[in-house]
Amino acid sequence: MGCGASRDPGVGRCGRPGSVGEVVVFLPGLRVPRTVDFPLALGDRLDKSTVEKLSALRARVVEMAMQESAAALKPRRRAAAARHGGSSTANLLQALEDYLPVLLGLVKGSSELRNKVQFVWANQEDDAEETSMADAWYEVLSVLHLMAMVCFLQANSLLLPRSYGDGYGPRVSEESRRATVDVFLKAAGYLDCAVNQVLLQIPPEKRRALPVDLAEGNLKALSLQGLGQGVDMQLGLAIDNPKATLAVKRRLACEMVKYWQQIKDSIPELPLSDGWAKKHTLFVKWKYAEAKAAAYYFHGLILDEGDTEKSHEMAISSLQASEEFLKESKRASEAFHSTPPTSRISTPFGTTKYLLDRIPKDTLSKLQNNQDLYTQQRTSNTGTSQTITPPPPLPDFPLALNPEEYELPKLDPLWKKEVNH
Repeated sequence: MGCGASRDPGVGRCGRPGSVGEVVVFLPGLRVPRTVDFPLALGDRLDKSTVEKLSALRARVVEMAMQESAAALKPRRRAAAARHGGSSTANLLQALEDYLPVLLGLVKGSSELRNKVQFVWANQEDDAEETSMADAWYEVLSVLHLMAMVCFLQANSLLLPRSYGDGYGPRVSEESRRATVDVFLKAAGYLDCAVNQVLLQIPPEKRRALPVDLAEGNLKALSLQGLGQGVDMQLGLAIDNPKATLAVKRRLACEMVKYWQQIKDSIPELPLSDGWAKKHTLFVKWKYAEAKAAAYYFHGLILDEGDTEKSHEMAISSLQASEEFLKESKRASEAFHSTPPTSRISTPFGTTKYLLDRIPKDTLSKLQNNQDLYTQQRTSNTGTSQTITPPPPLPDFPLALNPEEYELPKLDPLWKKEVNH
């Protein structure tokens, strides 16, 4: 994006937002396409109607992406639109889906068309404000990334508390939480396709020139984030379901830990001087610690059902570990929200609310009930009660959630005319 002084107090350097409102689902800023002159690049190689359709579809994407990016600079306006059922993200996603079958003709048709157009996108996470590349596969990759980020925007809107006019306070409904699972899986599917079907089409030397948003590790981390947050929603729904057993809740929590561990391992080393990069790293730290807090909590409750002194000892070690990870997640959450572009902490719901309510109470209760077992406990210099016994390992469950399968669409029928042209 072009830099310059801004009159908007909510906008930081280079037009980046100083605040992005309430954040439940992290996305590292939107990548916005810049205008492309298709007639100049392709006018003597394609039928006029094909060039005009490419131009019209991409111009629609540019306009709508710019509007969505501008809304990010005004979080109150975005929140108000979400509360009133705003469909700007749905319209942008539809525009991208309409554009893709026509765009693919540049890479699946004549090979000479692939490198004729210089595609330019603005990046909010990278230090380089714009990335330009004469490769239509770069454009396909950018489109898929934007489709996934639009899904994350939709999920974030669904997970913001809202009033329903029924006398109860604002809340996140069960219906909204269920809907986000599908949205998260769709986002993961777009990114999985980007990594496994598109990124490989780009030569290694060009791949090294891609912005950090499109680095393979970042694409994988964001795809896994969709799965991790999908499991988080499933765990929250299980917590609210009186028929869900402790074993089910523990399994979901342990799966969530594995997803966030993979995210932590996949995310590339980002320059932390950049606000978006630091914020991304802190979001992963926050959610990873919260997942471990949930896993150790439910593991501890199951261990406490045992009838041996050893099982009770391991139970308390697990519950103490869950309390420490909960504290760590709270610190990471506060750091995440205070890091520019700043964001507001949304009212806790689902898994987070349950853990905040239950872990401190249950850990204290178990310690008091079993204090006689813990002659080996010691008190640190800070006065905090600690146990020498390390927490037992968490059970290892296979991961159940997978990205929604997404295949690149078939070519638009207009390319049949080009074959005969």
